[in-house]
Amino acid sequence: MKIEIWSDYVCPFCYIGKRRLEEALEQTGLGEKAEVVFKAYELDPNSPAVSDTLMTEVLAKKYGMSVEEAKKMTDNVVDQAKSVGLNYNFDVMTPANTFNAHRLAKLAEQEGFDKTVSESLLKAYFIDGEKIGAEDVLLRIAEEAGISRDRAKAVLDSDEFADDVRMDIAEAQQIGVKGVPFFVIDRKYAISGAQPAEAFANALRQAAEEEV
Repeated sequence: MKIEIWSDYVCPFCYIGKRRLEEALEQTGLGEKAEVVFKAYELDPNSPAVSDTLMTEVLAKKYGMSVEEAKKMTDNVVDQAKSVGLNYNFDVMTPANTFNAHRLAKLAEQEGFDKTVSESLLKAYFIDGEKIGAEDVLLRIAEEAGISRDRAKAVLDSDEFADDVRMDIAEAQQIGVKGVPFFVIDRKYAISGAQPAEAFANALRQAAEEEV
């Protein structure tokens, strides 16, 4: 069973959706049979690589509200994250361009560390408040996952895997992805958004039945 996930590392619902899929795979006992493939998507391609502006300030400006109102707006997301065991920290989150993070994830996939690196990037951003557009952060994440620092730096210093990332984004447009996370199971079943674990479980069971 192949599960393709279009997501971005600065998308709060992508991390929540990832956890709910993992819960469903455990519930259904299909974790061993599932091949999970991460596909790149950019929520904001124009975002600077690194910024010192807090996300709450960005949201306040975007929606024409006060920073306090923006913080309240994030409370629902924080609560949803807590429901799957994630403690989001919007007080320290800053915007980040994720193109290089996606390129690093492609390198990780090639070397068999894609699951580790994807989890580390999401944790670094949402839990630890790290700047995942910064090269030193990306190199540390790569090295901790088991990737050679020199190899990761060579990728970040070049255009390697840039076309792979662009192909994922173009494919998302072709199949009509309007937002992420977006999950496709065996190219038959699509789940948009961070749906409850039961929604994933139902789709997984149906896909598994058809494979028999």
